[in-house]
Amino acid sequence: MQQILQFDADDPDGLANGMQALDMHSSLIIEGYRYWESRRQGRPMPARTDLDPLVDVPRLVANLMLFDVQCAPLDFRWRLVGSRVRQYLWKDYTGDWFSKDPKYNNPESAIWQSLALVEKNHQPVLLRPAYIGPNEDFTHVENVLMPLSVDRDGWGMQMIFIDFIAKKRR
Repeated sequence: MQQILQFDADDPDGLANGMQALDMHSSLIIEGYRYWESRRQGRPMPARTDLDPLVDVPRLVANLMLFDVQCAPLDFRWRLVGSRVRQYLWKDYTGDWFSKDPKYNNPESAIWQSLALVEKNHQPVLLRPAYIGPNEDFTHVENVLMPLSVDRDGWGMQMIFIDFIAKKRR
């Protein structure tokens, strides 16, 4: 099954069709996307300054990540990592660059490819990779990655909502 899917934010069925294609079911992903969409106001993407997730969607902040995007050479920096996300990663990556970490400095990896695709086309991406981390209760994660504009030449930003999907209990 394909695990990365980019969709047109202007297609009203884009998110639903993409989630169906990837067998994604997270209501958190839907809520996160709707928040981003509500801030777009007809533009290709909202500006970072249009968002205040702590006030607007406090329930989702624990599952939120923000990445700085350096355009040339392409690189990504963990800007903000929500508390639930940090809890299920190997370490707190806040402030780290992908290029400095062998786990993430790999243009063949799904996360690098997804971030690069969002940056290239300025369209949201759904990502459903296997979970790799310290918690053995999860099988995979469901993500929606969305572009944000910033007022700085050669830079961008992305907002990601991530949900950790537990193994089915017998």
